[in-house]
Amino acid sequence: MTQPLLKIERLTLALPEGGDRLYAVENVSYELRAGEILCVVGESGSGKSMTANAVMGLLPPGIRVAGGRALFQSDDILRLTPQAHRAIRGRRIGMIFQEPMTALNPLMRVGAQIAEVFEAHGLLTPLERQQKALSLLEEVGLPDPQSSLRAYPFELSGGQRQRVMIAMALALEPELLIADEPTTALDVTTQAQILQLIHDIQQRRGMGVMLITHDFGVVAEIADRVCVMRQGRIVEMGPTDDILAHPHHDYTRALIEAIPGEAVPPSRDEQDHAPLLSVKSLNKVYRSKGGWFKPVREVVALNEVSFDVGKGETLGIVGESGSGKSSLGRCIVGLNTPDSGQMCLEGEDLQQLSGQALREHRQRIQMVFQDPYASLNPRIRIGMAIAQGPIAHGADKAEALMQARRLLETVGLDACAADRFPHEFSGGQRQRIGIARALAMNPELIVADEAVSALDVSIQAQVLALLEELKQSLSLSLLFITHDLRVAAQICDRLIVMQKGRIVEQGPVEQIFLDPQHDYTRKLLEAIPGRQASSPHVMDKALLNTCY
Repeated sequence: MTQPLLKIERLTLALPEGGDRLYAVENVSYELRAGEILCVVGESGSGKSMTANAVMGLLPPGIRVAGGRALFQSDDILRLTPQAHRAIRGRRIGMIFQEPMTALNPLMRVGAQIAEVFEAHGLLTPLERQQKALSLLEEVGLPDPQSSLRAYPFELSGGQRQRVMIAMALALEPELLIADEPTTALDVTTQAQILQLIHDIQQRRGMGVMLITHDFGVVAEIADRVCVMRQGRIVEMGPTDDILAHPHHDYTRALIEAIPGEAVPPSRDEQDHAPLLSVKSLNKVYRSKGGWFKPVREVVALNEVSFDVGKGETLGIVGESGSGKSSLGRCIVGLNTPDSGQMCLEGEDLQQLSGQALREHRQRIQMVFQDPYASLNPRIRIGMAIAQGPIAHGADKAEALMQARRLLETVGLDACAADRFPHEFSGGQRQRIGIARALAMNPELIVADEAVSALDVSIQAQVLALLEELKQSLSLSLLFITHDLRVAAQICDRLIVMQKGRIVEQGPVEQIFLDPQHDYTRKLLEAIPGRQASSPHVMDKALLNTCY
């Protein structure tokens, strides 16, 4: 047996006083060898990301190493000086972070940030760095890489920002790659490309990969071994085939059973929903100013988009990153202004409203954002973050804070979480906070932009059930934006498929899944992780059960 590339021995990480438990990670031990892919799986808060942060020397304030070692080629990296750790980070150990919007510098262009990786280690000339940055963007499948080099992070979609992070992590082709939910924000086609890219580089370089994920479809596609964690402890570990086929621990079985199994649920009763929101011929083009020797950059986000959302209806919008899904949602809630077109809420044109009328209508439409950390104020406690909306519209402060605690319990968190700050929560927990904040205004329409993409499968199932319950009891309408067709099938009444700002197909969920009319729709269905279809055109319903 070769020497392990990374060997973690009885690692224990202590949480600050007042946390929901004493240790973020307790007595965790596992090995990773060169040329191996180890998937670390578990629910939000299980300690998956915290272990990776300890290896990278990036533990958040207040969390300390209480015991154990992390040996990287026989050197205990937990005992390295900050200077020694910086020399290793990027060049020998790379990391793909879970939240690219907070990991990327908002004031630097994408090309400069990738070039900075080489500059920090004194590699290549300035021209060579830019050329390498361009080739990396091409390698990770970013559309129009030449223009993307000059773009700022906020000008890219969530999935495109994730691809930039992947390019930066792979830039120096490190010996060990830690990938913290690297495909969470990506559509299924790009997910397949990225997993293949990581696998190819891993094979070419003999690189070890620690891949943190909540998606067992990803595990089935790429992992050699699986480590299952729960509340900071390892509950099961072994070869991928053994874990997926014969799980021994009840928790592992519960995680696998929580995976959306039947892609197309039983046919929903056809109902005539009175229109709540009508969108007609909506157009949006993003333009950036040019300069000397630099052309104007234009991105068509929405191109003649038209649809209706009925009262009590869930309309799903699916498509690849950059297809215009999020731009559409932001236009509807008033965060972006469309160039032309009409958006009517029960007959009233939202673009013609102002003052008090606009305030009243805004509380009727709320949004759950794709990146909950970027949308939460890091200096405001969670309870107040949820209560701010009702207070701004005249609610009593004490009652609004009590409602915030009840909503936290509704989305699967303890009421005491209201007294904590955003940085004290995992990515999935922060997403649940975003959902609670949207519900605080008792809206009629919720625009959910990748609302469950960061959640583990068991919490995902709970949130989908919660949204379905709210829809039924309150006649709530949902505009459900997602890249995961499996999730869309579980909750949506109708689906809209978008590509490059256009609607290419729309109809009932069962029709879209079983008899897709457009080549692009068929491409999305075929790319579902772990899915094997005998025909790329018309798919048997039984085959849709093999999503994983």
